[in-house]
Order: sequence, then C-alpha cells, then structure tokens
Amino acid sequence: MPKSSPLPSDIESAGPHMAARPPPPPCNPYFSPPPRKSWFPWLVLVLFWANIGIFVGTMKKNNCPERIGADSCVFYAYLGRYSFQPLDENPLYGPSTTTLEDLGGLERKRLLSNGEGWQLWTCIWLHAGVIHLLANMFSLLVIGIRLENEFGFLRIGALYVLSGFGGSLLSALTLSSSVSVGASGALFGLLGAMISELITNWTIYTNKCAALFTLVIVVALNMALGILLPRVDNSAHIGGFLSGFLLGFILLVRPQYGYVSRKYFAPGHDIEHMKSKYKFHQYLLWVTALVILIIGYAIGLVKLF
Repeated sequence: MPKSSPLPSDIESAGPHMAARPPPPPCNPYFSPPPRKSWFPWLVLVLFWANIGIFVGTMKKNNCPERIGADSCVFYAYLGRYSFQPLDENPLYGPSTTTLEDLGGLERKRLLSNGEGWQLWTCIWLHAGVIHLLANMFSLLVIGIRLENEFGFLRIGALYVLSGFGGSLLSALTLSSSVSVGASGALFGLLGAMISELITNWTIYTNKCAALFTLVIVVALNMALGILLPRVDNSAHIGGFLSGFLLGFILLVRPQYGYVSRKYFAPGHDIEHMKSKYKFHQYLLWVTALVILIIGYAIGLVKLF
C-alpha cells in the first residue's frame, strides 16, 4: 500500500490540488471595542478666552477716567481707560455697577419692570472684577477640561449654559437690590454634575466613596468662599449646583461595566444574553432628574414673571 505524501509546510509550496487550511476561529466570542474616545477640550478654551475678552470689553465700556476722573481710578497710569473703579466702590478691581447693569447684569427691578428676560443669560458672561474673573477661570480650566475630555463639547456646553441659567433663575428669585453677574452658577453646575455622574455610573468606578467624599469637600469649600468673599451671590451658586446635579444624571450617563455594542460581536454570536447598555437605576435617575428639572425651571419662571 503506497504511503501518503506529507502535507507541504506552507501554502505557497502546495500544489494546485491543495486547498489552504481555513484560519482558526477567534478565541473570543466578540471583538474588543476600541478604547473610549478622548475629546480635545476646545470648547472650554473658547469659553475661557470669551470670558476674558468680554471682561476687557466691559472695562473699555466702563472708561473710569471719563466717568469719575483719572485721579480716582485704580492703576490709571498703567491701564488708562481700562483702569478700575475705586476700591471702596468695587473691591474686586472691576467696573461700576452701572456698567454691569447696562451690559446685561441681572437686576431684578429692570428684569421685571422692563421685561428684560435676556438678563438671565447675559449675566453669566459678565464679571464684577479681576479677582472674580481669575477665580472663575481657574475653576473652569480645572473642572471643565477634565469633563470635556471625557464627555465632549456638546454635553458639556449644554451643561454649562443650562446650569448658568438655573443659577440666574434662583438668583433673580432671591435678589433684592444688587446686581448679579458671573459664571459661578455654571461652574457650580459642573461640580454638581461631577457628583451625579459618579452616582449614576457607580459600578464602573473604583475608590467610589473616596472620590465622592473629595467632591463634597470641594463643593463645601467653594460655597464657604462664596460666603466670605464680598459681593458674591450664593443663591446663584446653589441654583447652578442643583441644576448641574440634575443635568449630570441626564447628560453624563455611561454604559454599565461589561456592556459591548452589537457591532463588535462576531457574526453568529448569541446576543440574547448580552448586557443591556444601562442599568435600571440609571434609567430611573434619568427620568426622575429630567422631570424635577423641568418642573423646577417652570415653577421658577412662573414665580418670577
């Protein structure tokens, strides 16, 4: 009986009658998804420079030397028309209250009597002084860059603007005679969203309790600074924080640990037992937060107008 010839060692040496062996099946039932996308934080940088540019424009509009005389302005020799109001009038090194009102600062009487509802939006782009501006911009870079890196510009932009609106709304409801300005409400919204993001995505984090404790301490310290610093409207901080806390459940929800999208499964793989994208508590928090947010905004606007 003739011996069978050995198989060739590679495909190229095989004869025309030899068929190539099929590749072995993949070991894993699905292909690994690509790593999570990291976004470049261009929106935070735009917000940073926009706030600085608006403050420079505010000081140009203020024109302290023309308003009260060069001798009374702070740093007139170096800044000229951009010099600051006297410190007994504005200890934060900034413009006059009248200038802030003219440019859209939140002032309850004008808001209600003149129907200037746009003040609820414009006031978050104004700042009372250099100290106010620097504190807010430092917070924006520290908090905003991290959030935009992870969640992208659309969600962080919506979070920033809607939190700022929530802060302005509560400020307008509690404001008596002063003018409220600043991005603090929006920034406290980012802080609030970081806490709710940790809560709703609890299963994917390690050292959860330590992270939550750290965030609570940071928020408490910022609230305390708001009480100690002059001319700071804490109601805007609280309104922004509450809005951002609710928005975090809506905008910053992540898929649960172990979830894999269908597009990464190999053909023929059983997908009946795959994990759902979100857990039940994430859906529940999403719906609850959305309802509370809409009702809160509606009640605030009805009470105000």
